[in-house]
Amino acid sequence: MEKGRAPYKVVKSDNILKIGILGGSFDPVHCGHIGLAEDALVQAQLDKVVFVPAAHQPFKLDRDVTSGQHRLEMLKLAIKEHEHLEISQYELESRGISYTYLTMCAMQKQYGEEARLYFITGTDSFLKIEKWMNSEELLKNYSFIIGTRPGYKKVELDRCVKRIFEKYNTEIVNIDNTQLDISSTEIRERLENGTAATGLVPVEVERYIKEHGLYRK
Repeated sequence: MEKGRAPYKVVKSDNILKIGILGGSFDPVHCGHIGLAEDALVQAQLDKVVFVPAAHQPFKLDRDVTSGQHRLEMLKLAIKEHEHLEISQYELESRGISYTYLTMCAMQKQYGEEARLYFITGTDSFLKIEKWMNSEELLKNYSFIIGTRPGYKKVELDRCVKRIFEKYNTEIVNIDNTQLDISSTEIRERLENGTAATGLVPVEVERYIKEHGLYRK
């Protein structure tokens, strides 16, 4: 548990296995990622959140990404004290581009048809979801959790959620993302310029980055 954050408690209201899937490059994983997972656990009453680091994200094919092994090790350090957080290496071990629909199908097969899967994403990504591969099947077969910030694109998001619910009958849960508004891109830029990322990434992740000389110019 990160310093200064109150312990969380998962409260279940039914017996259905509810699993959040959180994908991304995690290059590097930061406190915002962990905070989003914790908020989803509590506010959507999930049993667990599974981090799925991508091998090759379809919208980031033009960017160099830190090796999957380094990103995986940083994730392990970031979640090791969080009993409801796990990691899947599915995308890292799969060949080709990491498409969300294929990942969700694989996770459904792994956890069984009785499990209810929720893909966790941010506002900006959800607004573009109908451009994703197999978006219709994705929206018809899986649920979504959207991490929001007070007032941020609220009107646009509300319209999008309403349209998608009416068209696909998708279960959509909005949660308040209470963690830092930071990005991996910002952190990489700070580290490249020799600025510390203290407070932005978990302590052990920052130590790992220094020990392995990651994100230096």
